[in-house]
Amino acid sequence: MRRAEHPAADRILLHLSDTHLRAPGPQLFDRVDGLASLTTALAGIEASGVAPDAIVFTGDLVDLGEADAYDMLRELVEPFAERLGARLLWVMGNHDDRGAFRARLLGASSDDPTAPYDRVDELDGLRVVTLDSSVPGRHHGEVSDAQLAWLRDVLATPAPLGTVLAMHHPPVPSVLPLASSVELRDQRRLADVLRGTDVRAIIAGHLHYSTFATFAGIPVSVASSTCYAQDLTVPVGGTRPQDAAQAYNLVHVYDETIVHSVVPIAAAPALEYIDADEAQRRLSDAGIEGALTRAARRSVPALR
Repeated sequence: MRRAEHPAADRILLHLSDTHLRAPGPQLFDRVDGLASLTTALAGIEASGVAPDAIVFTGDLVDLGEADAYDMLRELVEPFAERLGARLLWVMGNHDDRGAFRARLLGASSDDPTAPYDRVDELDGLRVVTLDSSVPGRHHGEVSDAQLAWLRDVLATPAPLGTVLAMHHPPVPSVLPLASSVELRDQRRLADVLRGTDVRAIIAGHLHYSTFATFAGIPVSVASSTCYAQDLTVPVGGTRPQDAAQAYNLVHVYDETIVHSVVPIAAAPALEYIDADEAQRRLSDAGIEGALTRAARRSVPALR
């Protein structure tokens, strides 16, 4: 038998972004039902059997900052996370309201409900740092001096499996020129803090299309929206939102690499289905062991 080059991932993150939920009333563009799209996404995720360690929503959780929209999101997502046994991590976006976010989604109070929402979570050795890049009342992103000092202090001590930085505004160029009006500003200041640290990946949203880059030598992965996506076949220089191509990302953390996979929400006709038992049989026939995911290992009796 030959062992696979990479065993099962050490940690798995489910990365969703830009859900843009609205309270009952007019829909986005008078046709886009963000709640229905997110519900479809979560149903597909749960049916797949994936077992993430955490579910990370990178901002623009609601579209108009409405308290009722946060209630809808919480009522849908919290039971889902509990069923998967996953930690639930929220990131603020430019469409979010810090006060309503804290009160209705977190069920928490704060001495200053308008303060940025930054935090650190440990996932058995993997550190996830949430950085609030939102600017109340504006759509561009900023990170304050105080936040940068806090981040520098957090990253001064490396984590056993490294750090994933989660934020809303990605520190990367956009292929859509209009997006420069709502980009993260003064990005070099953030780069100065991150360079040389144990940050292994930056995950973000905001752009409404999946894209990848590097920043301060760190891979950046931007998840598309579950609500609506930008059409990158638009004539150059323009923008054209579409009720299509919605997606989320799966993030598999290995010892020496992190794999980001884009998963479309819309179901497509299957060409073939190989279940976990048959996959294991074929791997055995090929003389390969150690290639199944953690979820698949739990479902294959021979591996228990």
